[in-house]
Amino acid sequence: MTLNFIKPMTQTSIKIVVYEDNPDLRESLSVLLAGSIGFELIGAFVNCEQVAKQIVELKPDVVLMDIDMPVANGLKGLKIIKQLAPQVNVVMFTVFEDNENIFEAICSGAVGYLLKRTPPVKLLEAIQDANNGGAPMTSSIARKVLQMLPIQQKVTENNDYKLTERESEILNLLVKGNSYKMIADKCSISIDTVRSHIKKIYDKLHVHSQTEAVAKAIHERIV
Repeated sequence: MTLNFIKPMTQTSIKIVVYEDNPDLRESLSVLLAGSIGFELIGAFVNCEQVAKQIVELKPDVVLMDIDMPVANGLKGLKIIKQLAPQVNVVMFTVFEDNENIFEAICSGAVGYLLKRTPPVKLLEAIQDANNGGAPMTSSIARKVLQMLPIQQKVTENNDYKLTERESEILNLLVKGNSYKMIADKCSISIDTVRSHIKKIYDKLHVHSQTEAVAKAIHERIV
């Protein structure tokens, strides 16, 4: 039988939810956070099947998110969280260090990416960093992120692609992992208008998908 954990919240600590299917690691994280001043584990779950309900009810400050989980994995959970509660800081906590998972996580709105070999003290520091607006990453992951960008490349001006000010704004929001609904809310426009702008962005950048548009924007430093 699968056991999940929910703990009442306090007002002074960083409120944390963990998604981790390994019961031993989930228990270890519970013990670590329970014994550390300034941290409070308010929920620990085996997968992201009920992530929408859990995030809305628990309102965490930081989420530690595994990637490889049964039923509903961490990348899916990350995208749902960023749609429902974009202010929540999601830090990936995983064994995966391949470019594909790193790129998808960052483009989907993760604020940090830590490997599970991270020492407990460093993990606590990373949670604090994420809660304070930082972007904690295992050093090897940070290096991979830097390598995803060209070492030396001419900065592409927006007008090279003739993007309007609104199109540049929307492309920037896409790069930051915002959903169409979130973009509509932030720009005070309808979702249909967002779709229209994005179609024009695709045409001007000569791409056919959001992933291609985000990748091109990052690699050519368009935004």
